[in-house]
Amino acid sequence: MIETDEFRVLGLTDSTLGAIRSKGFETPSPIQRLVIPVLLQDQNDIIGQAQTGTGKTAAFGLPILELFAEKRGVPQALILVPTRELALQVTDELLSFNINKKLSITPIYGGASISEQLRRLAKGSDIVVGTPGRILDHLRRGTLDLRSLHWLVLDEADEMLDMGFIEDVEQIMSHIVEPHRVLLFSATMPDRIKELSKKYMTNVSLLKVDTPNLTTDLTDQIYFEVKEADKFDALTRIIDVTPDFYGIIFSRTKVGVDELVNRLIDRGYAAEGLHGDVSQSLREKILRKFKRKNSNILVATDVAARGIDISNLSHVINYSLPQDSESYVHRIGRTGRAGNQGTAITFISPAEFRQFSAMKRQVKADIRREKLPTPQDIVAMKKSKIMEDLAEIIEGELYGDCGTMARDILQNYPPEVALASLLKLAFKGELDESSYPEIRSFSVDRKGSARLFLALGRSDGFSPRKILDLIVRECDLPASKIDDIKVLDEFSFATVPFSEAERVTRTLNSLSKGRPIASMAKDKDVKGDESSSRKEGKRSDRKSERRKDKKFSKGRDESAKRGEKRQRKSDRKSTAKRSKK
Repeated sequence: MIETDEFRVLGLTDSTLGAIRSKGFETPSPIQRLVIPVLLQDQNDIIGQAQTGTGKTAAFGLPILELFAEKRGVPQALILVPTRELALQVTDELLSFNINKKLSITPIYGGASISEQLRRLAKGSDIVVGTPGRILDHLRRGTLDLRSLHWLVLDEADEMLDMGFIEDVEQIMSHIVEPHRVLLFSATMPDRIKELSKKYMTNVSLLKVDTPNLTTDLTDQIYFEVKEADKFDALTRIIDVTPDFYGIIFSRTKVGVDELVNRLIDRGYAAEGLHGDVSQSLREKILRKFKRKNSNILVATDVAARGIDISNLSHVINYSLPQDSESYVHRIGRTGRAGNQGTAITFISPAEFRQFSAMKRQVKADIRREKLPTPQDIVAMKKSKIMEDLAEIIEGELYGDCGTMARDILQNYPPEVALASLLKLAFKGELDESSYPEIRSFSVDRKGSARLFLALGRSDGFSPRKILDLIVRECDLPASKIDDIKVLDEFSFATVPFSEAERVTRTLNSLSKGRPIASMAKDKDVKGDESSSRKEGKRSDRKSERRKDKKFSKGRDESAKRGEKRQRKSDRKSTAKRSKK
């Protein structure tokens, strides 16, 4: 069976299978298996219940793209999502599948240029992906036409409820009068979502992914927070500080496997890769090498790792997140076989944190956050390994064939210089801490909120209400999520959910053509808002007094100057009169 046959049996055509193949996906996720056939064959509305990060975008996106009869220049599909980040993710995913029909797919969200959105909508959009607040804004302006809509997708409906968007969603749904299909996806089904489905959906097919009992008892689980671009350097640090690293690294796609293997080999690591395109004979050869530890790193997709029976792995590393919690448990369980406790490591980028948090809740395991090894840690480990290897060679008297060369070197150079030069020749920059690049981490407030500093204050015409309206309007964040706004003369503070802090900061700064106007408040600012307020008030009073003094002094000086000028003029007149006489 070739790698896309499991997608083919769902009813997808060759053109769509080609798009799937180009992305390197090997097998559909459970929610895709349930949704795709129903969406392609029936006319029912659909409720898909599955956890975050289980492939829902492809579940509704692939059939919708296939069912598009023609480009009309007006939206035929509207996809509502709770956040700006998800709008961009869904848009990118749909664009990656949109190879043949070249449909116009437009993201609409708060914080972006509305003039650019107006331009793209006026030019014509086949699919619109947007957040409720900004979509409703366009409907009120009359710049978004939903009269030709065939599909309405509510993605992460329970999260939209939690964020206070459900009333906006209902208003949007009330604008749609033509016959259309509603596709609702949610991890949970609270009563408010059930009421919404009963009111606006008909002939509903409920497609629910069952959650099995998950156990992860024999594995030490940790995660690291790193930027996406720094994952590779983070991976090599883990390998470098582990004396006898022997593990499997998981990537979600075959393309990702090939890229990672090539980069590891370029760095000098003994790595092999397995995915759906690897023939059976080559697969057996690669596994023999790995079991004999001729290679100590195996990079694989979930599908390719099936049937690998190796019980003494030191590590399983999730280079990219699995598509669901069950896959996560299957991955990391490979380190806990035959009673051996291993270590499971997961790299989390900012875009993956929401999905990871949902998966962690479902697995109900203690996955603790750690800091990456520093360059000092790596160099110390490598020096220790060199000393161990030297001791082994000396104790085993394995240096005999190099004795003559060593004597020749020592005749020309001092021993320390000669040995240091040999180490430099053998290890180049490996023992130089500065040769290891900086890895950028991102911090998360464990209390669930973040304090923002805003360079906007009363002197700029802002009040607490205006600060609130600014964040709600530009950042598409519900007012219920914004708390403890404090406005001083020269600056302000506001508290937002930690998961939204980076986006809110970036969005507000995009509004200013000059200096940034928003940043994460420093600890001393967070702890001292009230004292800052008092100091600000005192500073304001002092500034006011100084302005008064300066104004009085200036007025007094100008009055004196005018008097002197009048006196000089009078003197000139008197002199002129005396001259005439």
